[in-house]
Amino acid sequence: MTTVPLDLAECTLLLRPEDHVAVATRDLQSGTVLRAPDHAGGELTVTQSVPRGHKLAVREVAVGQPVRKYGQSIGRATVAISPGDHVHTHNLGMDDVDQDYEFGTARVTPTAPAGPRPTFQGYRRADGRVGTRNYVAILTSVNCSASSAKLIADQFRGPVLEAFPHVDGVVALTHTSGCGMVPTSEGGQMLLRTLRGYASHPNVVGLLVLGLGCEMIQVDQVLDGLELSPDTLVEQLTIQETGGIRRTVRAGVEAIGKMLPEIDGLRREECDVSELVLGLNCGGSDGYSGITANPALGHASDLLVAYGARSVLAETPEVYGAEHLLTRRAVAPEVGQRLLDRIAWWRDYAEAGGGTLDNNPSPGNKAGGLTTILEKSLGAVAKAGSAELSAVYHYAEPIDEPGLGFMDTPGYDPVSVTGLVAGGANVVVFTTGRGSVLGCKPSPSIKVATNTEMYLRMAEDMDLNAGRIVDGTATLQEVGEEIFAKILAVASGETTVSEDLDLGQDEFIPWQLGTVT
Repeated sequence: MTTVPLDLAECTLLLRPEDHVAVATRDLQSGTVLRAPDHAGGELTVTQSVPRGHKLAVREVAVGQPVRKYGQSIGRATVAISPGDHVHTHNLGMDDVDQDYEFGTARVTPTAPAGPRPTFQGYRRADGRVGTRNYVAILTSVNCSASSAKLIADQFRGPVLEAFPHVDGVVALTHTSGCGMVPTSEGGQMLLRTLRGYASHPNVVGLLVLGLGCEMIQVDQVLDGLELSPDTLVEQLTIQETGGIRRTVRAGVEAIGKMLPEIDGLRREECDVSELVLGLNCGGSDGYSGITANPALGHASDLLVAYGARSVLAETPEVYGAEHLLTRRAVAPEVGQRLLDRIAWWRDYAEAGGGTLDNNPSPGNKAGGLTTILEKSLGAVAKAGSAELSAVYHYAEPIDEPGLGFMDTPGYDPVSVTGLVAGGANVVVFTTGRGSVLGCKPSPSIKVATNTEMYLRMAEDMDLNAGRIVDGTATLQEVGEEIFAKILAVASGETTVSEDLDLGQDEFIPWQLGTVT
């Protein structure tokens, strides 16, 4: 127990003056006395131990009343809450999320800073798009060809590619579907859209599409009518026609081997920042996510949007309860309505599966201080900065509108990022509080830690530490500008820690919907 009073402002963060809770920036033991000029007697006593990143009540909340954080409701008190209480699952429950939606009432168009426009060193393709990496992708039409694809890719691991320093790798993009489904169904079309998005991705300059031969999603369906850049090298094989796995592996290795010298001849050139397509994602979130890494990434996103680039938020279940903040930023009512339509679809989808969208916060999220999906969502949307919402995309749809967009994806990180990359994201920034080891070939993934403790524990898996914002050693704007600079550097070829570890092949997981027969 602390007997000498501590300063409340030095131990917690009150995000809005009207909030009922503050976020603890250190572990607070029961009985700790905090100097709090705004409270009766000028002091507040911690009644229950509050872990770092969790919520400390600073105001009375009656049973059934909303509890506010970020100036918004994050749920309702299930018992009376007093100042000094730990606010979490034992006294905070879900709130009614029906909103009075407004469209376009809070539109902000970020302004580019004065001075020269930023550039990066990218690979300009013949169709005008820009890649940040040079990959050969082995894209499987069906799970039955997955093992063969991996056997081919394995032949190009290690020193084999040392003779081709401008080839970033050969990656097998395998999945668990492609047959036992109706290709024209929603799930079938979603898978096909994802495969075609990766096939035409600007980071893929060599492509081998590999199938078994008798599957529902055929190799030809992946390629037919697909607008590939004229300089993309393309081959296709089916195991049945080629004569089995061994012959197919030999043929695949030979086909890719012929691509490598031509791909290695490509060189980076100066490209305008507007050629970047940024995917925004988070995972393993904690009580600091919405305070440090997410709003810092939002600042970087606003800078990109100001320069005419594209930046895309995702994870529909993780904007639930905060969607009204996005509809107010919509450039047109139909854009805001499209987001609400996806939210409504998800409510029905979750109910059909026997759950609700409040099932989303994981045990790790709750251990990190997040209690309800409302709280998680309010922190998650901070990744999108303040820019107006210009477009809403279905999963894996091409990201074709400049500015801030939103893509409908699940909250499950690999599935969400797969959709963003399929849409054309050539760089991904991933924020995490509990720790994430996500990679997402063929696009680089920049991982940003929300707190210094985790960053130090997992320093070999993190690219940047936004925890310095809470530590008081950097401002939110400074970290946002660091993220922006890191995006440019990585887009120019600087490797991320996930790339150093060769991560990102197994994280290709298309969203599966529909009946499997």
